[in-house]
Amino acid sequence: MIPNPLVKKLAASQTVLGVAVRQARTVDIARIMKTAGYDFLFIDTEHTPVPADVVSQICQAALGSGIAPIVRTPNLERVHAIHALDSGAQGLVFPHVENADEARHIVDLCRYAPAGHRSMAYGLPHVEFASHDPRELMDFVNRETLIAVMLETPEAIERCEEIAAVPGIDILHVGTQDLSAEMGIPGEVGAPAVAQAIERVSRACAAHGKVLGVGGCYDPEFIRRYVTQARARFFVVGSDLGYLLGAARAQSAKVRASLETLG
Repeated sequence: MIPNPLVKKLAASQTVLGVAVRQARTVDIARIMKTAGYDFLFIDTEHTPVPADVVSQICQAALGSGIAPIVRTPNLERVHAIHALDSGAQGLVFPHVENADEARHIVDLCRYAPAGHRSMAYGLPHVEFASHDPRELMDFVNRETLIAVMLETPEAIERCEEIAAVPGIDILHVGTQDLSAEMGIPGEVGAPAVAQAIERVSRACAAHGKVLGVGGCYDPEFIRRYVTQARARFFVVGSDLGYLLGAARAQSAKVRASLETLG
């Protein structure tokens, strides 16, 4: 059985860092990002058309590389959640969760009985496709699967206490990009209003034993602030697209600048 490395780290109050996978379509992205120092892949199927078979291949490569495969679903529909989980995901992130009813629906989809009503599937990548006692398998997968809900609107922030109270949810993940846009201050992820929202979610997490996550915030200064002031411990701090574009721009600019000295 392959344990989820994030479960142990979060239980030990460690801060975990993830990278959004948007462009990569081959399995080597798992070992590349593990070597780069990340704790988890944030495989984004909300904003990119990553097909299910590619998600499965990357998840299974991650399972063998020691980096946790976490999939952001495109919506709250059952089929997307089950396909990702049965394909090797060790956690799911659900976007645009607005209330406790939606959170309970998510738990029902993702947890085996008695915590939920996830359909049984055998030959899971998480246990190297081996057969196991059903009860043992269900207990292991429930324990090692992380479920995160994204709070991305002022309305969701207003209901964060009721969302945090839902059993079976592990992480409340504040999406600072969408939240700041909804607040009329797009991109200002360090603005006081955003910080106040994160602090409110932090209190709700502390009251109900959940982990606070922050996404869309890549500046180390802001991340440090949210760790120290709001006790956030689950961060997505960059993307393969951003790294590819940033490194490509830097190299082309450096070479062109060098050539300009030739006259």
